[in-house]
Amino acid sequence: MSDRSVPHGWLVLDKPRGMGSTQAVSAVKRILRQGGFPKTKVGHGGTLDSLAEGVLPIALGEATKLAGRMLESDKAYEFTIQFGEETATLDTEGEVVRRSDRRPPIAAIAAILEHFTGEIEQTPPAYSAVKIAGKRASDRTRAGEDVAMKTRRVTVHSLTFVGEREDISIRSTFATTAGRPDPYDPQAPLELAESVTLAARVSKGTYIRSLARDIAHALGTVGHVTYLRRTKAGPFTERQAISLDRCEEIAKGAAIENLLLPLEAGLDDIPVLTLDPDSAQAVRQGRVLSDLPPVPGEWADGLHLAKLHDVPVALMELEGGTAKVVRGFNLPDVAE
Repeated sequence: MSDRSVPHGWLVLDKPRGMGSTQAVSAVKRILRQGGFPKTKVGHGGTLDSLAEGVLPIALGEATKLAGRMLESDKAYEFTIQFGEETATLDTEGEVVRRSDRRPPIAAIAAILEHFTGEIEQTPPAYSAVKIAGKRASDRTRAGEDVAMKTRRVTVHSLTFVGEREDISIRSTFATTAGRPDPYDPQAPLELAESVTLAARVSKGTYIRSLARDIAHALGTVGHVTYLRRTKAGPFTERQAISLDRCEEIAKGAAIENLLLPLEAGLDDIPVLTLDPDSAQAVRQGRVLSDLPPVPGEWADGLHLAKLHDVPVALMELEGGTAKVVRGFNLPDVAE
């Protein structure tokens, strides 16, 4: 019988293409079970389409109490728009529903990105997890229903070219040919794009497939997403992400500590509130801390992570010298 204890923290999975977010959670549960861990709560920090790959934060144990905060966080993606065909699902999974012979000039793409930056109106795909009367839009659409999707306001914080397109700007506006070396020659043919790969940092609720569709429409053509990778989710980046194969090593007895990020890794933007043993006990009982002494910076109003030594005790909301528990954590006082 294993003496392994319930793990608390984050496994940042580099989700492979073809696996759903729920499947990823099930895989981690299986890995923990095979690795001899007690029954552990497992959740994810933001749905990632089956055909998408990349950063999927998996919360274990007490970290699952922060999964909701992760859903609210900004995300970053790289994606490729293939011009000329629009599919029912807006990715490679669906059947082609519209075609166009028009290919947009690189200059037009560069010029239009600013139009899709900032707060924008967006209509989610009919094939999506958006709930309509309690049922997923994708399920209703597959059942043959004519689903009317409502627009929503989302924020695109940045939208740029990826890779070799990063620094092209206007210098690549025109294609050059032999005998016509000047790229700004107005007689030179426009350089047209069959596809383009972009990087976007967006708010919660933003659908990259819808963004790709709308960019193609604004360019006078149609398109769909052929590649989608999430590079960042909240504070977690692809540099921290591990493959499913690496996770599988836990099932074979590998130390989870080498792969697990601490619970507070999901709260890198939250200031720490240091507790003494007495106040920590009060917080664990759900009591309000009042008449807090005015320590510069530490007692500022807002959300704080209360800790006893290095152990997270609770998320607390401070206001006017009073601290109330928002979410408590049941962790041992001494890290094992």
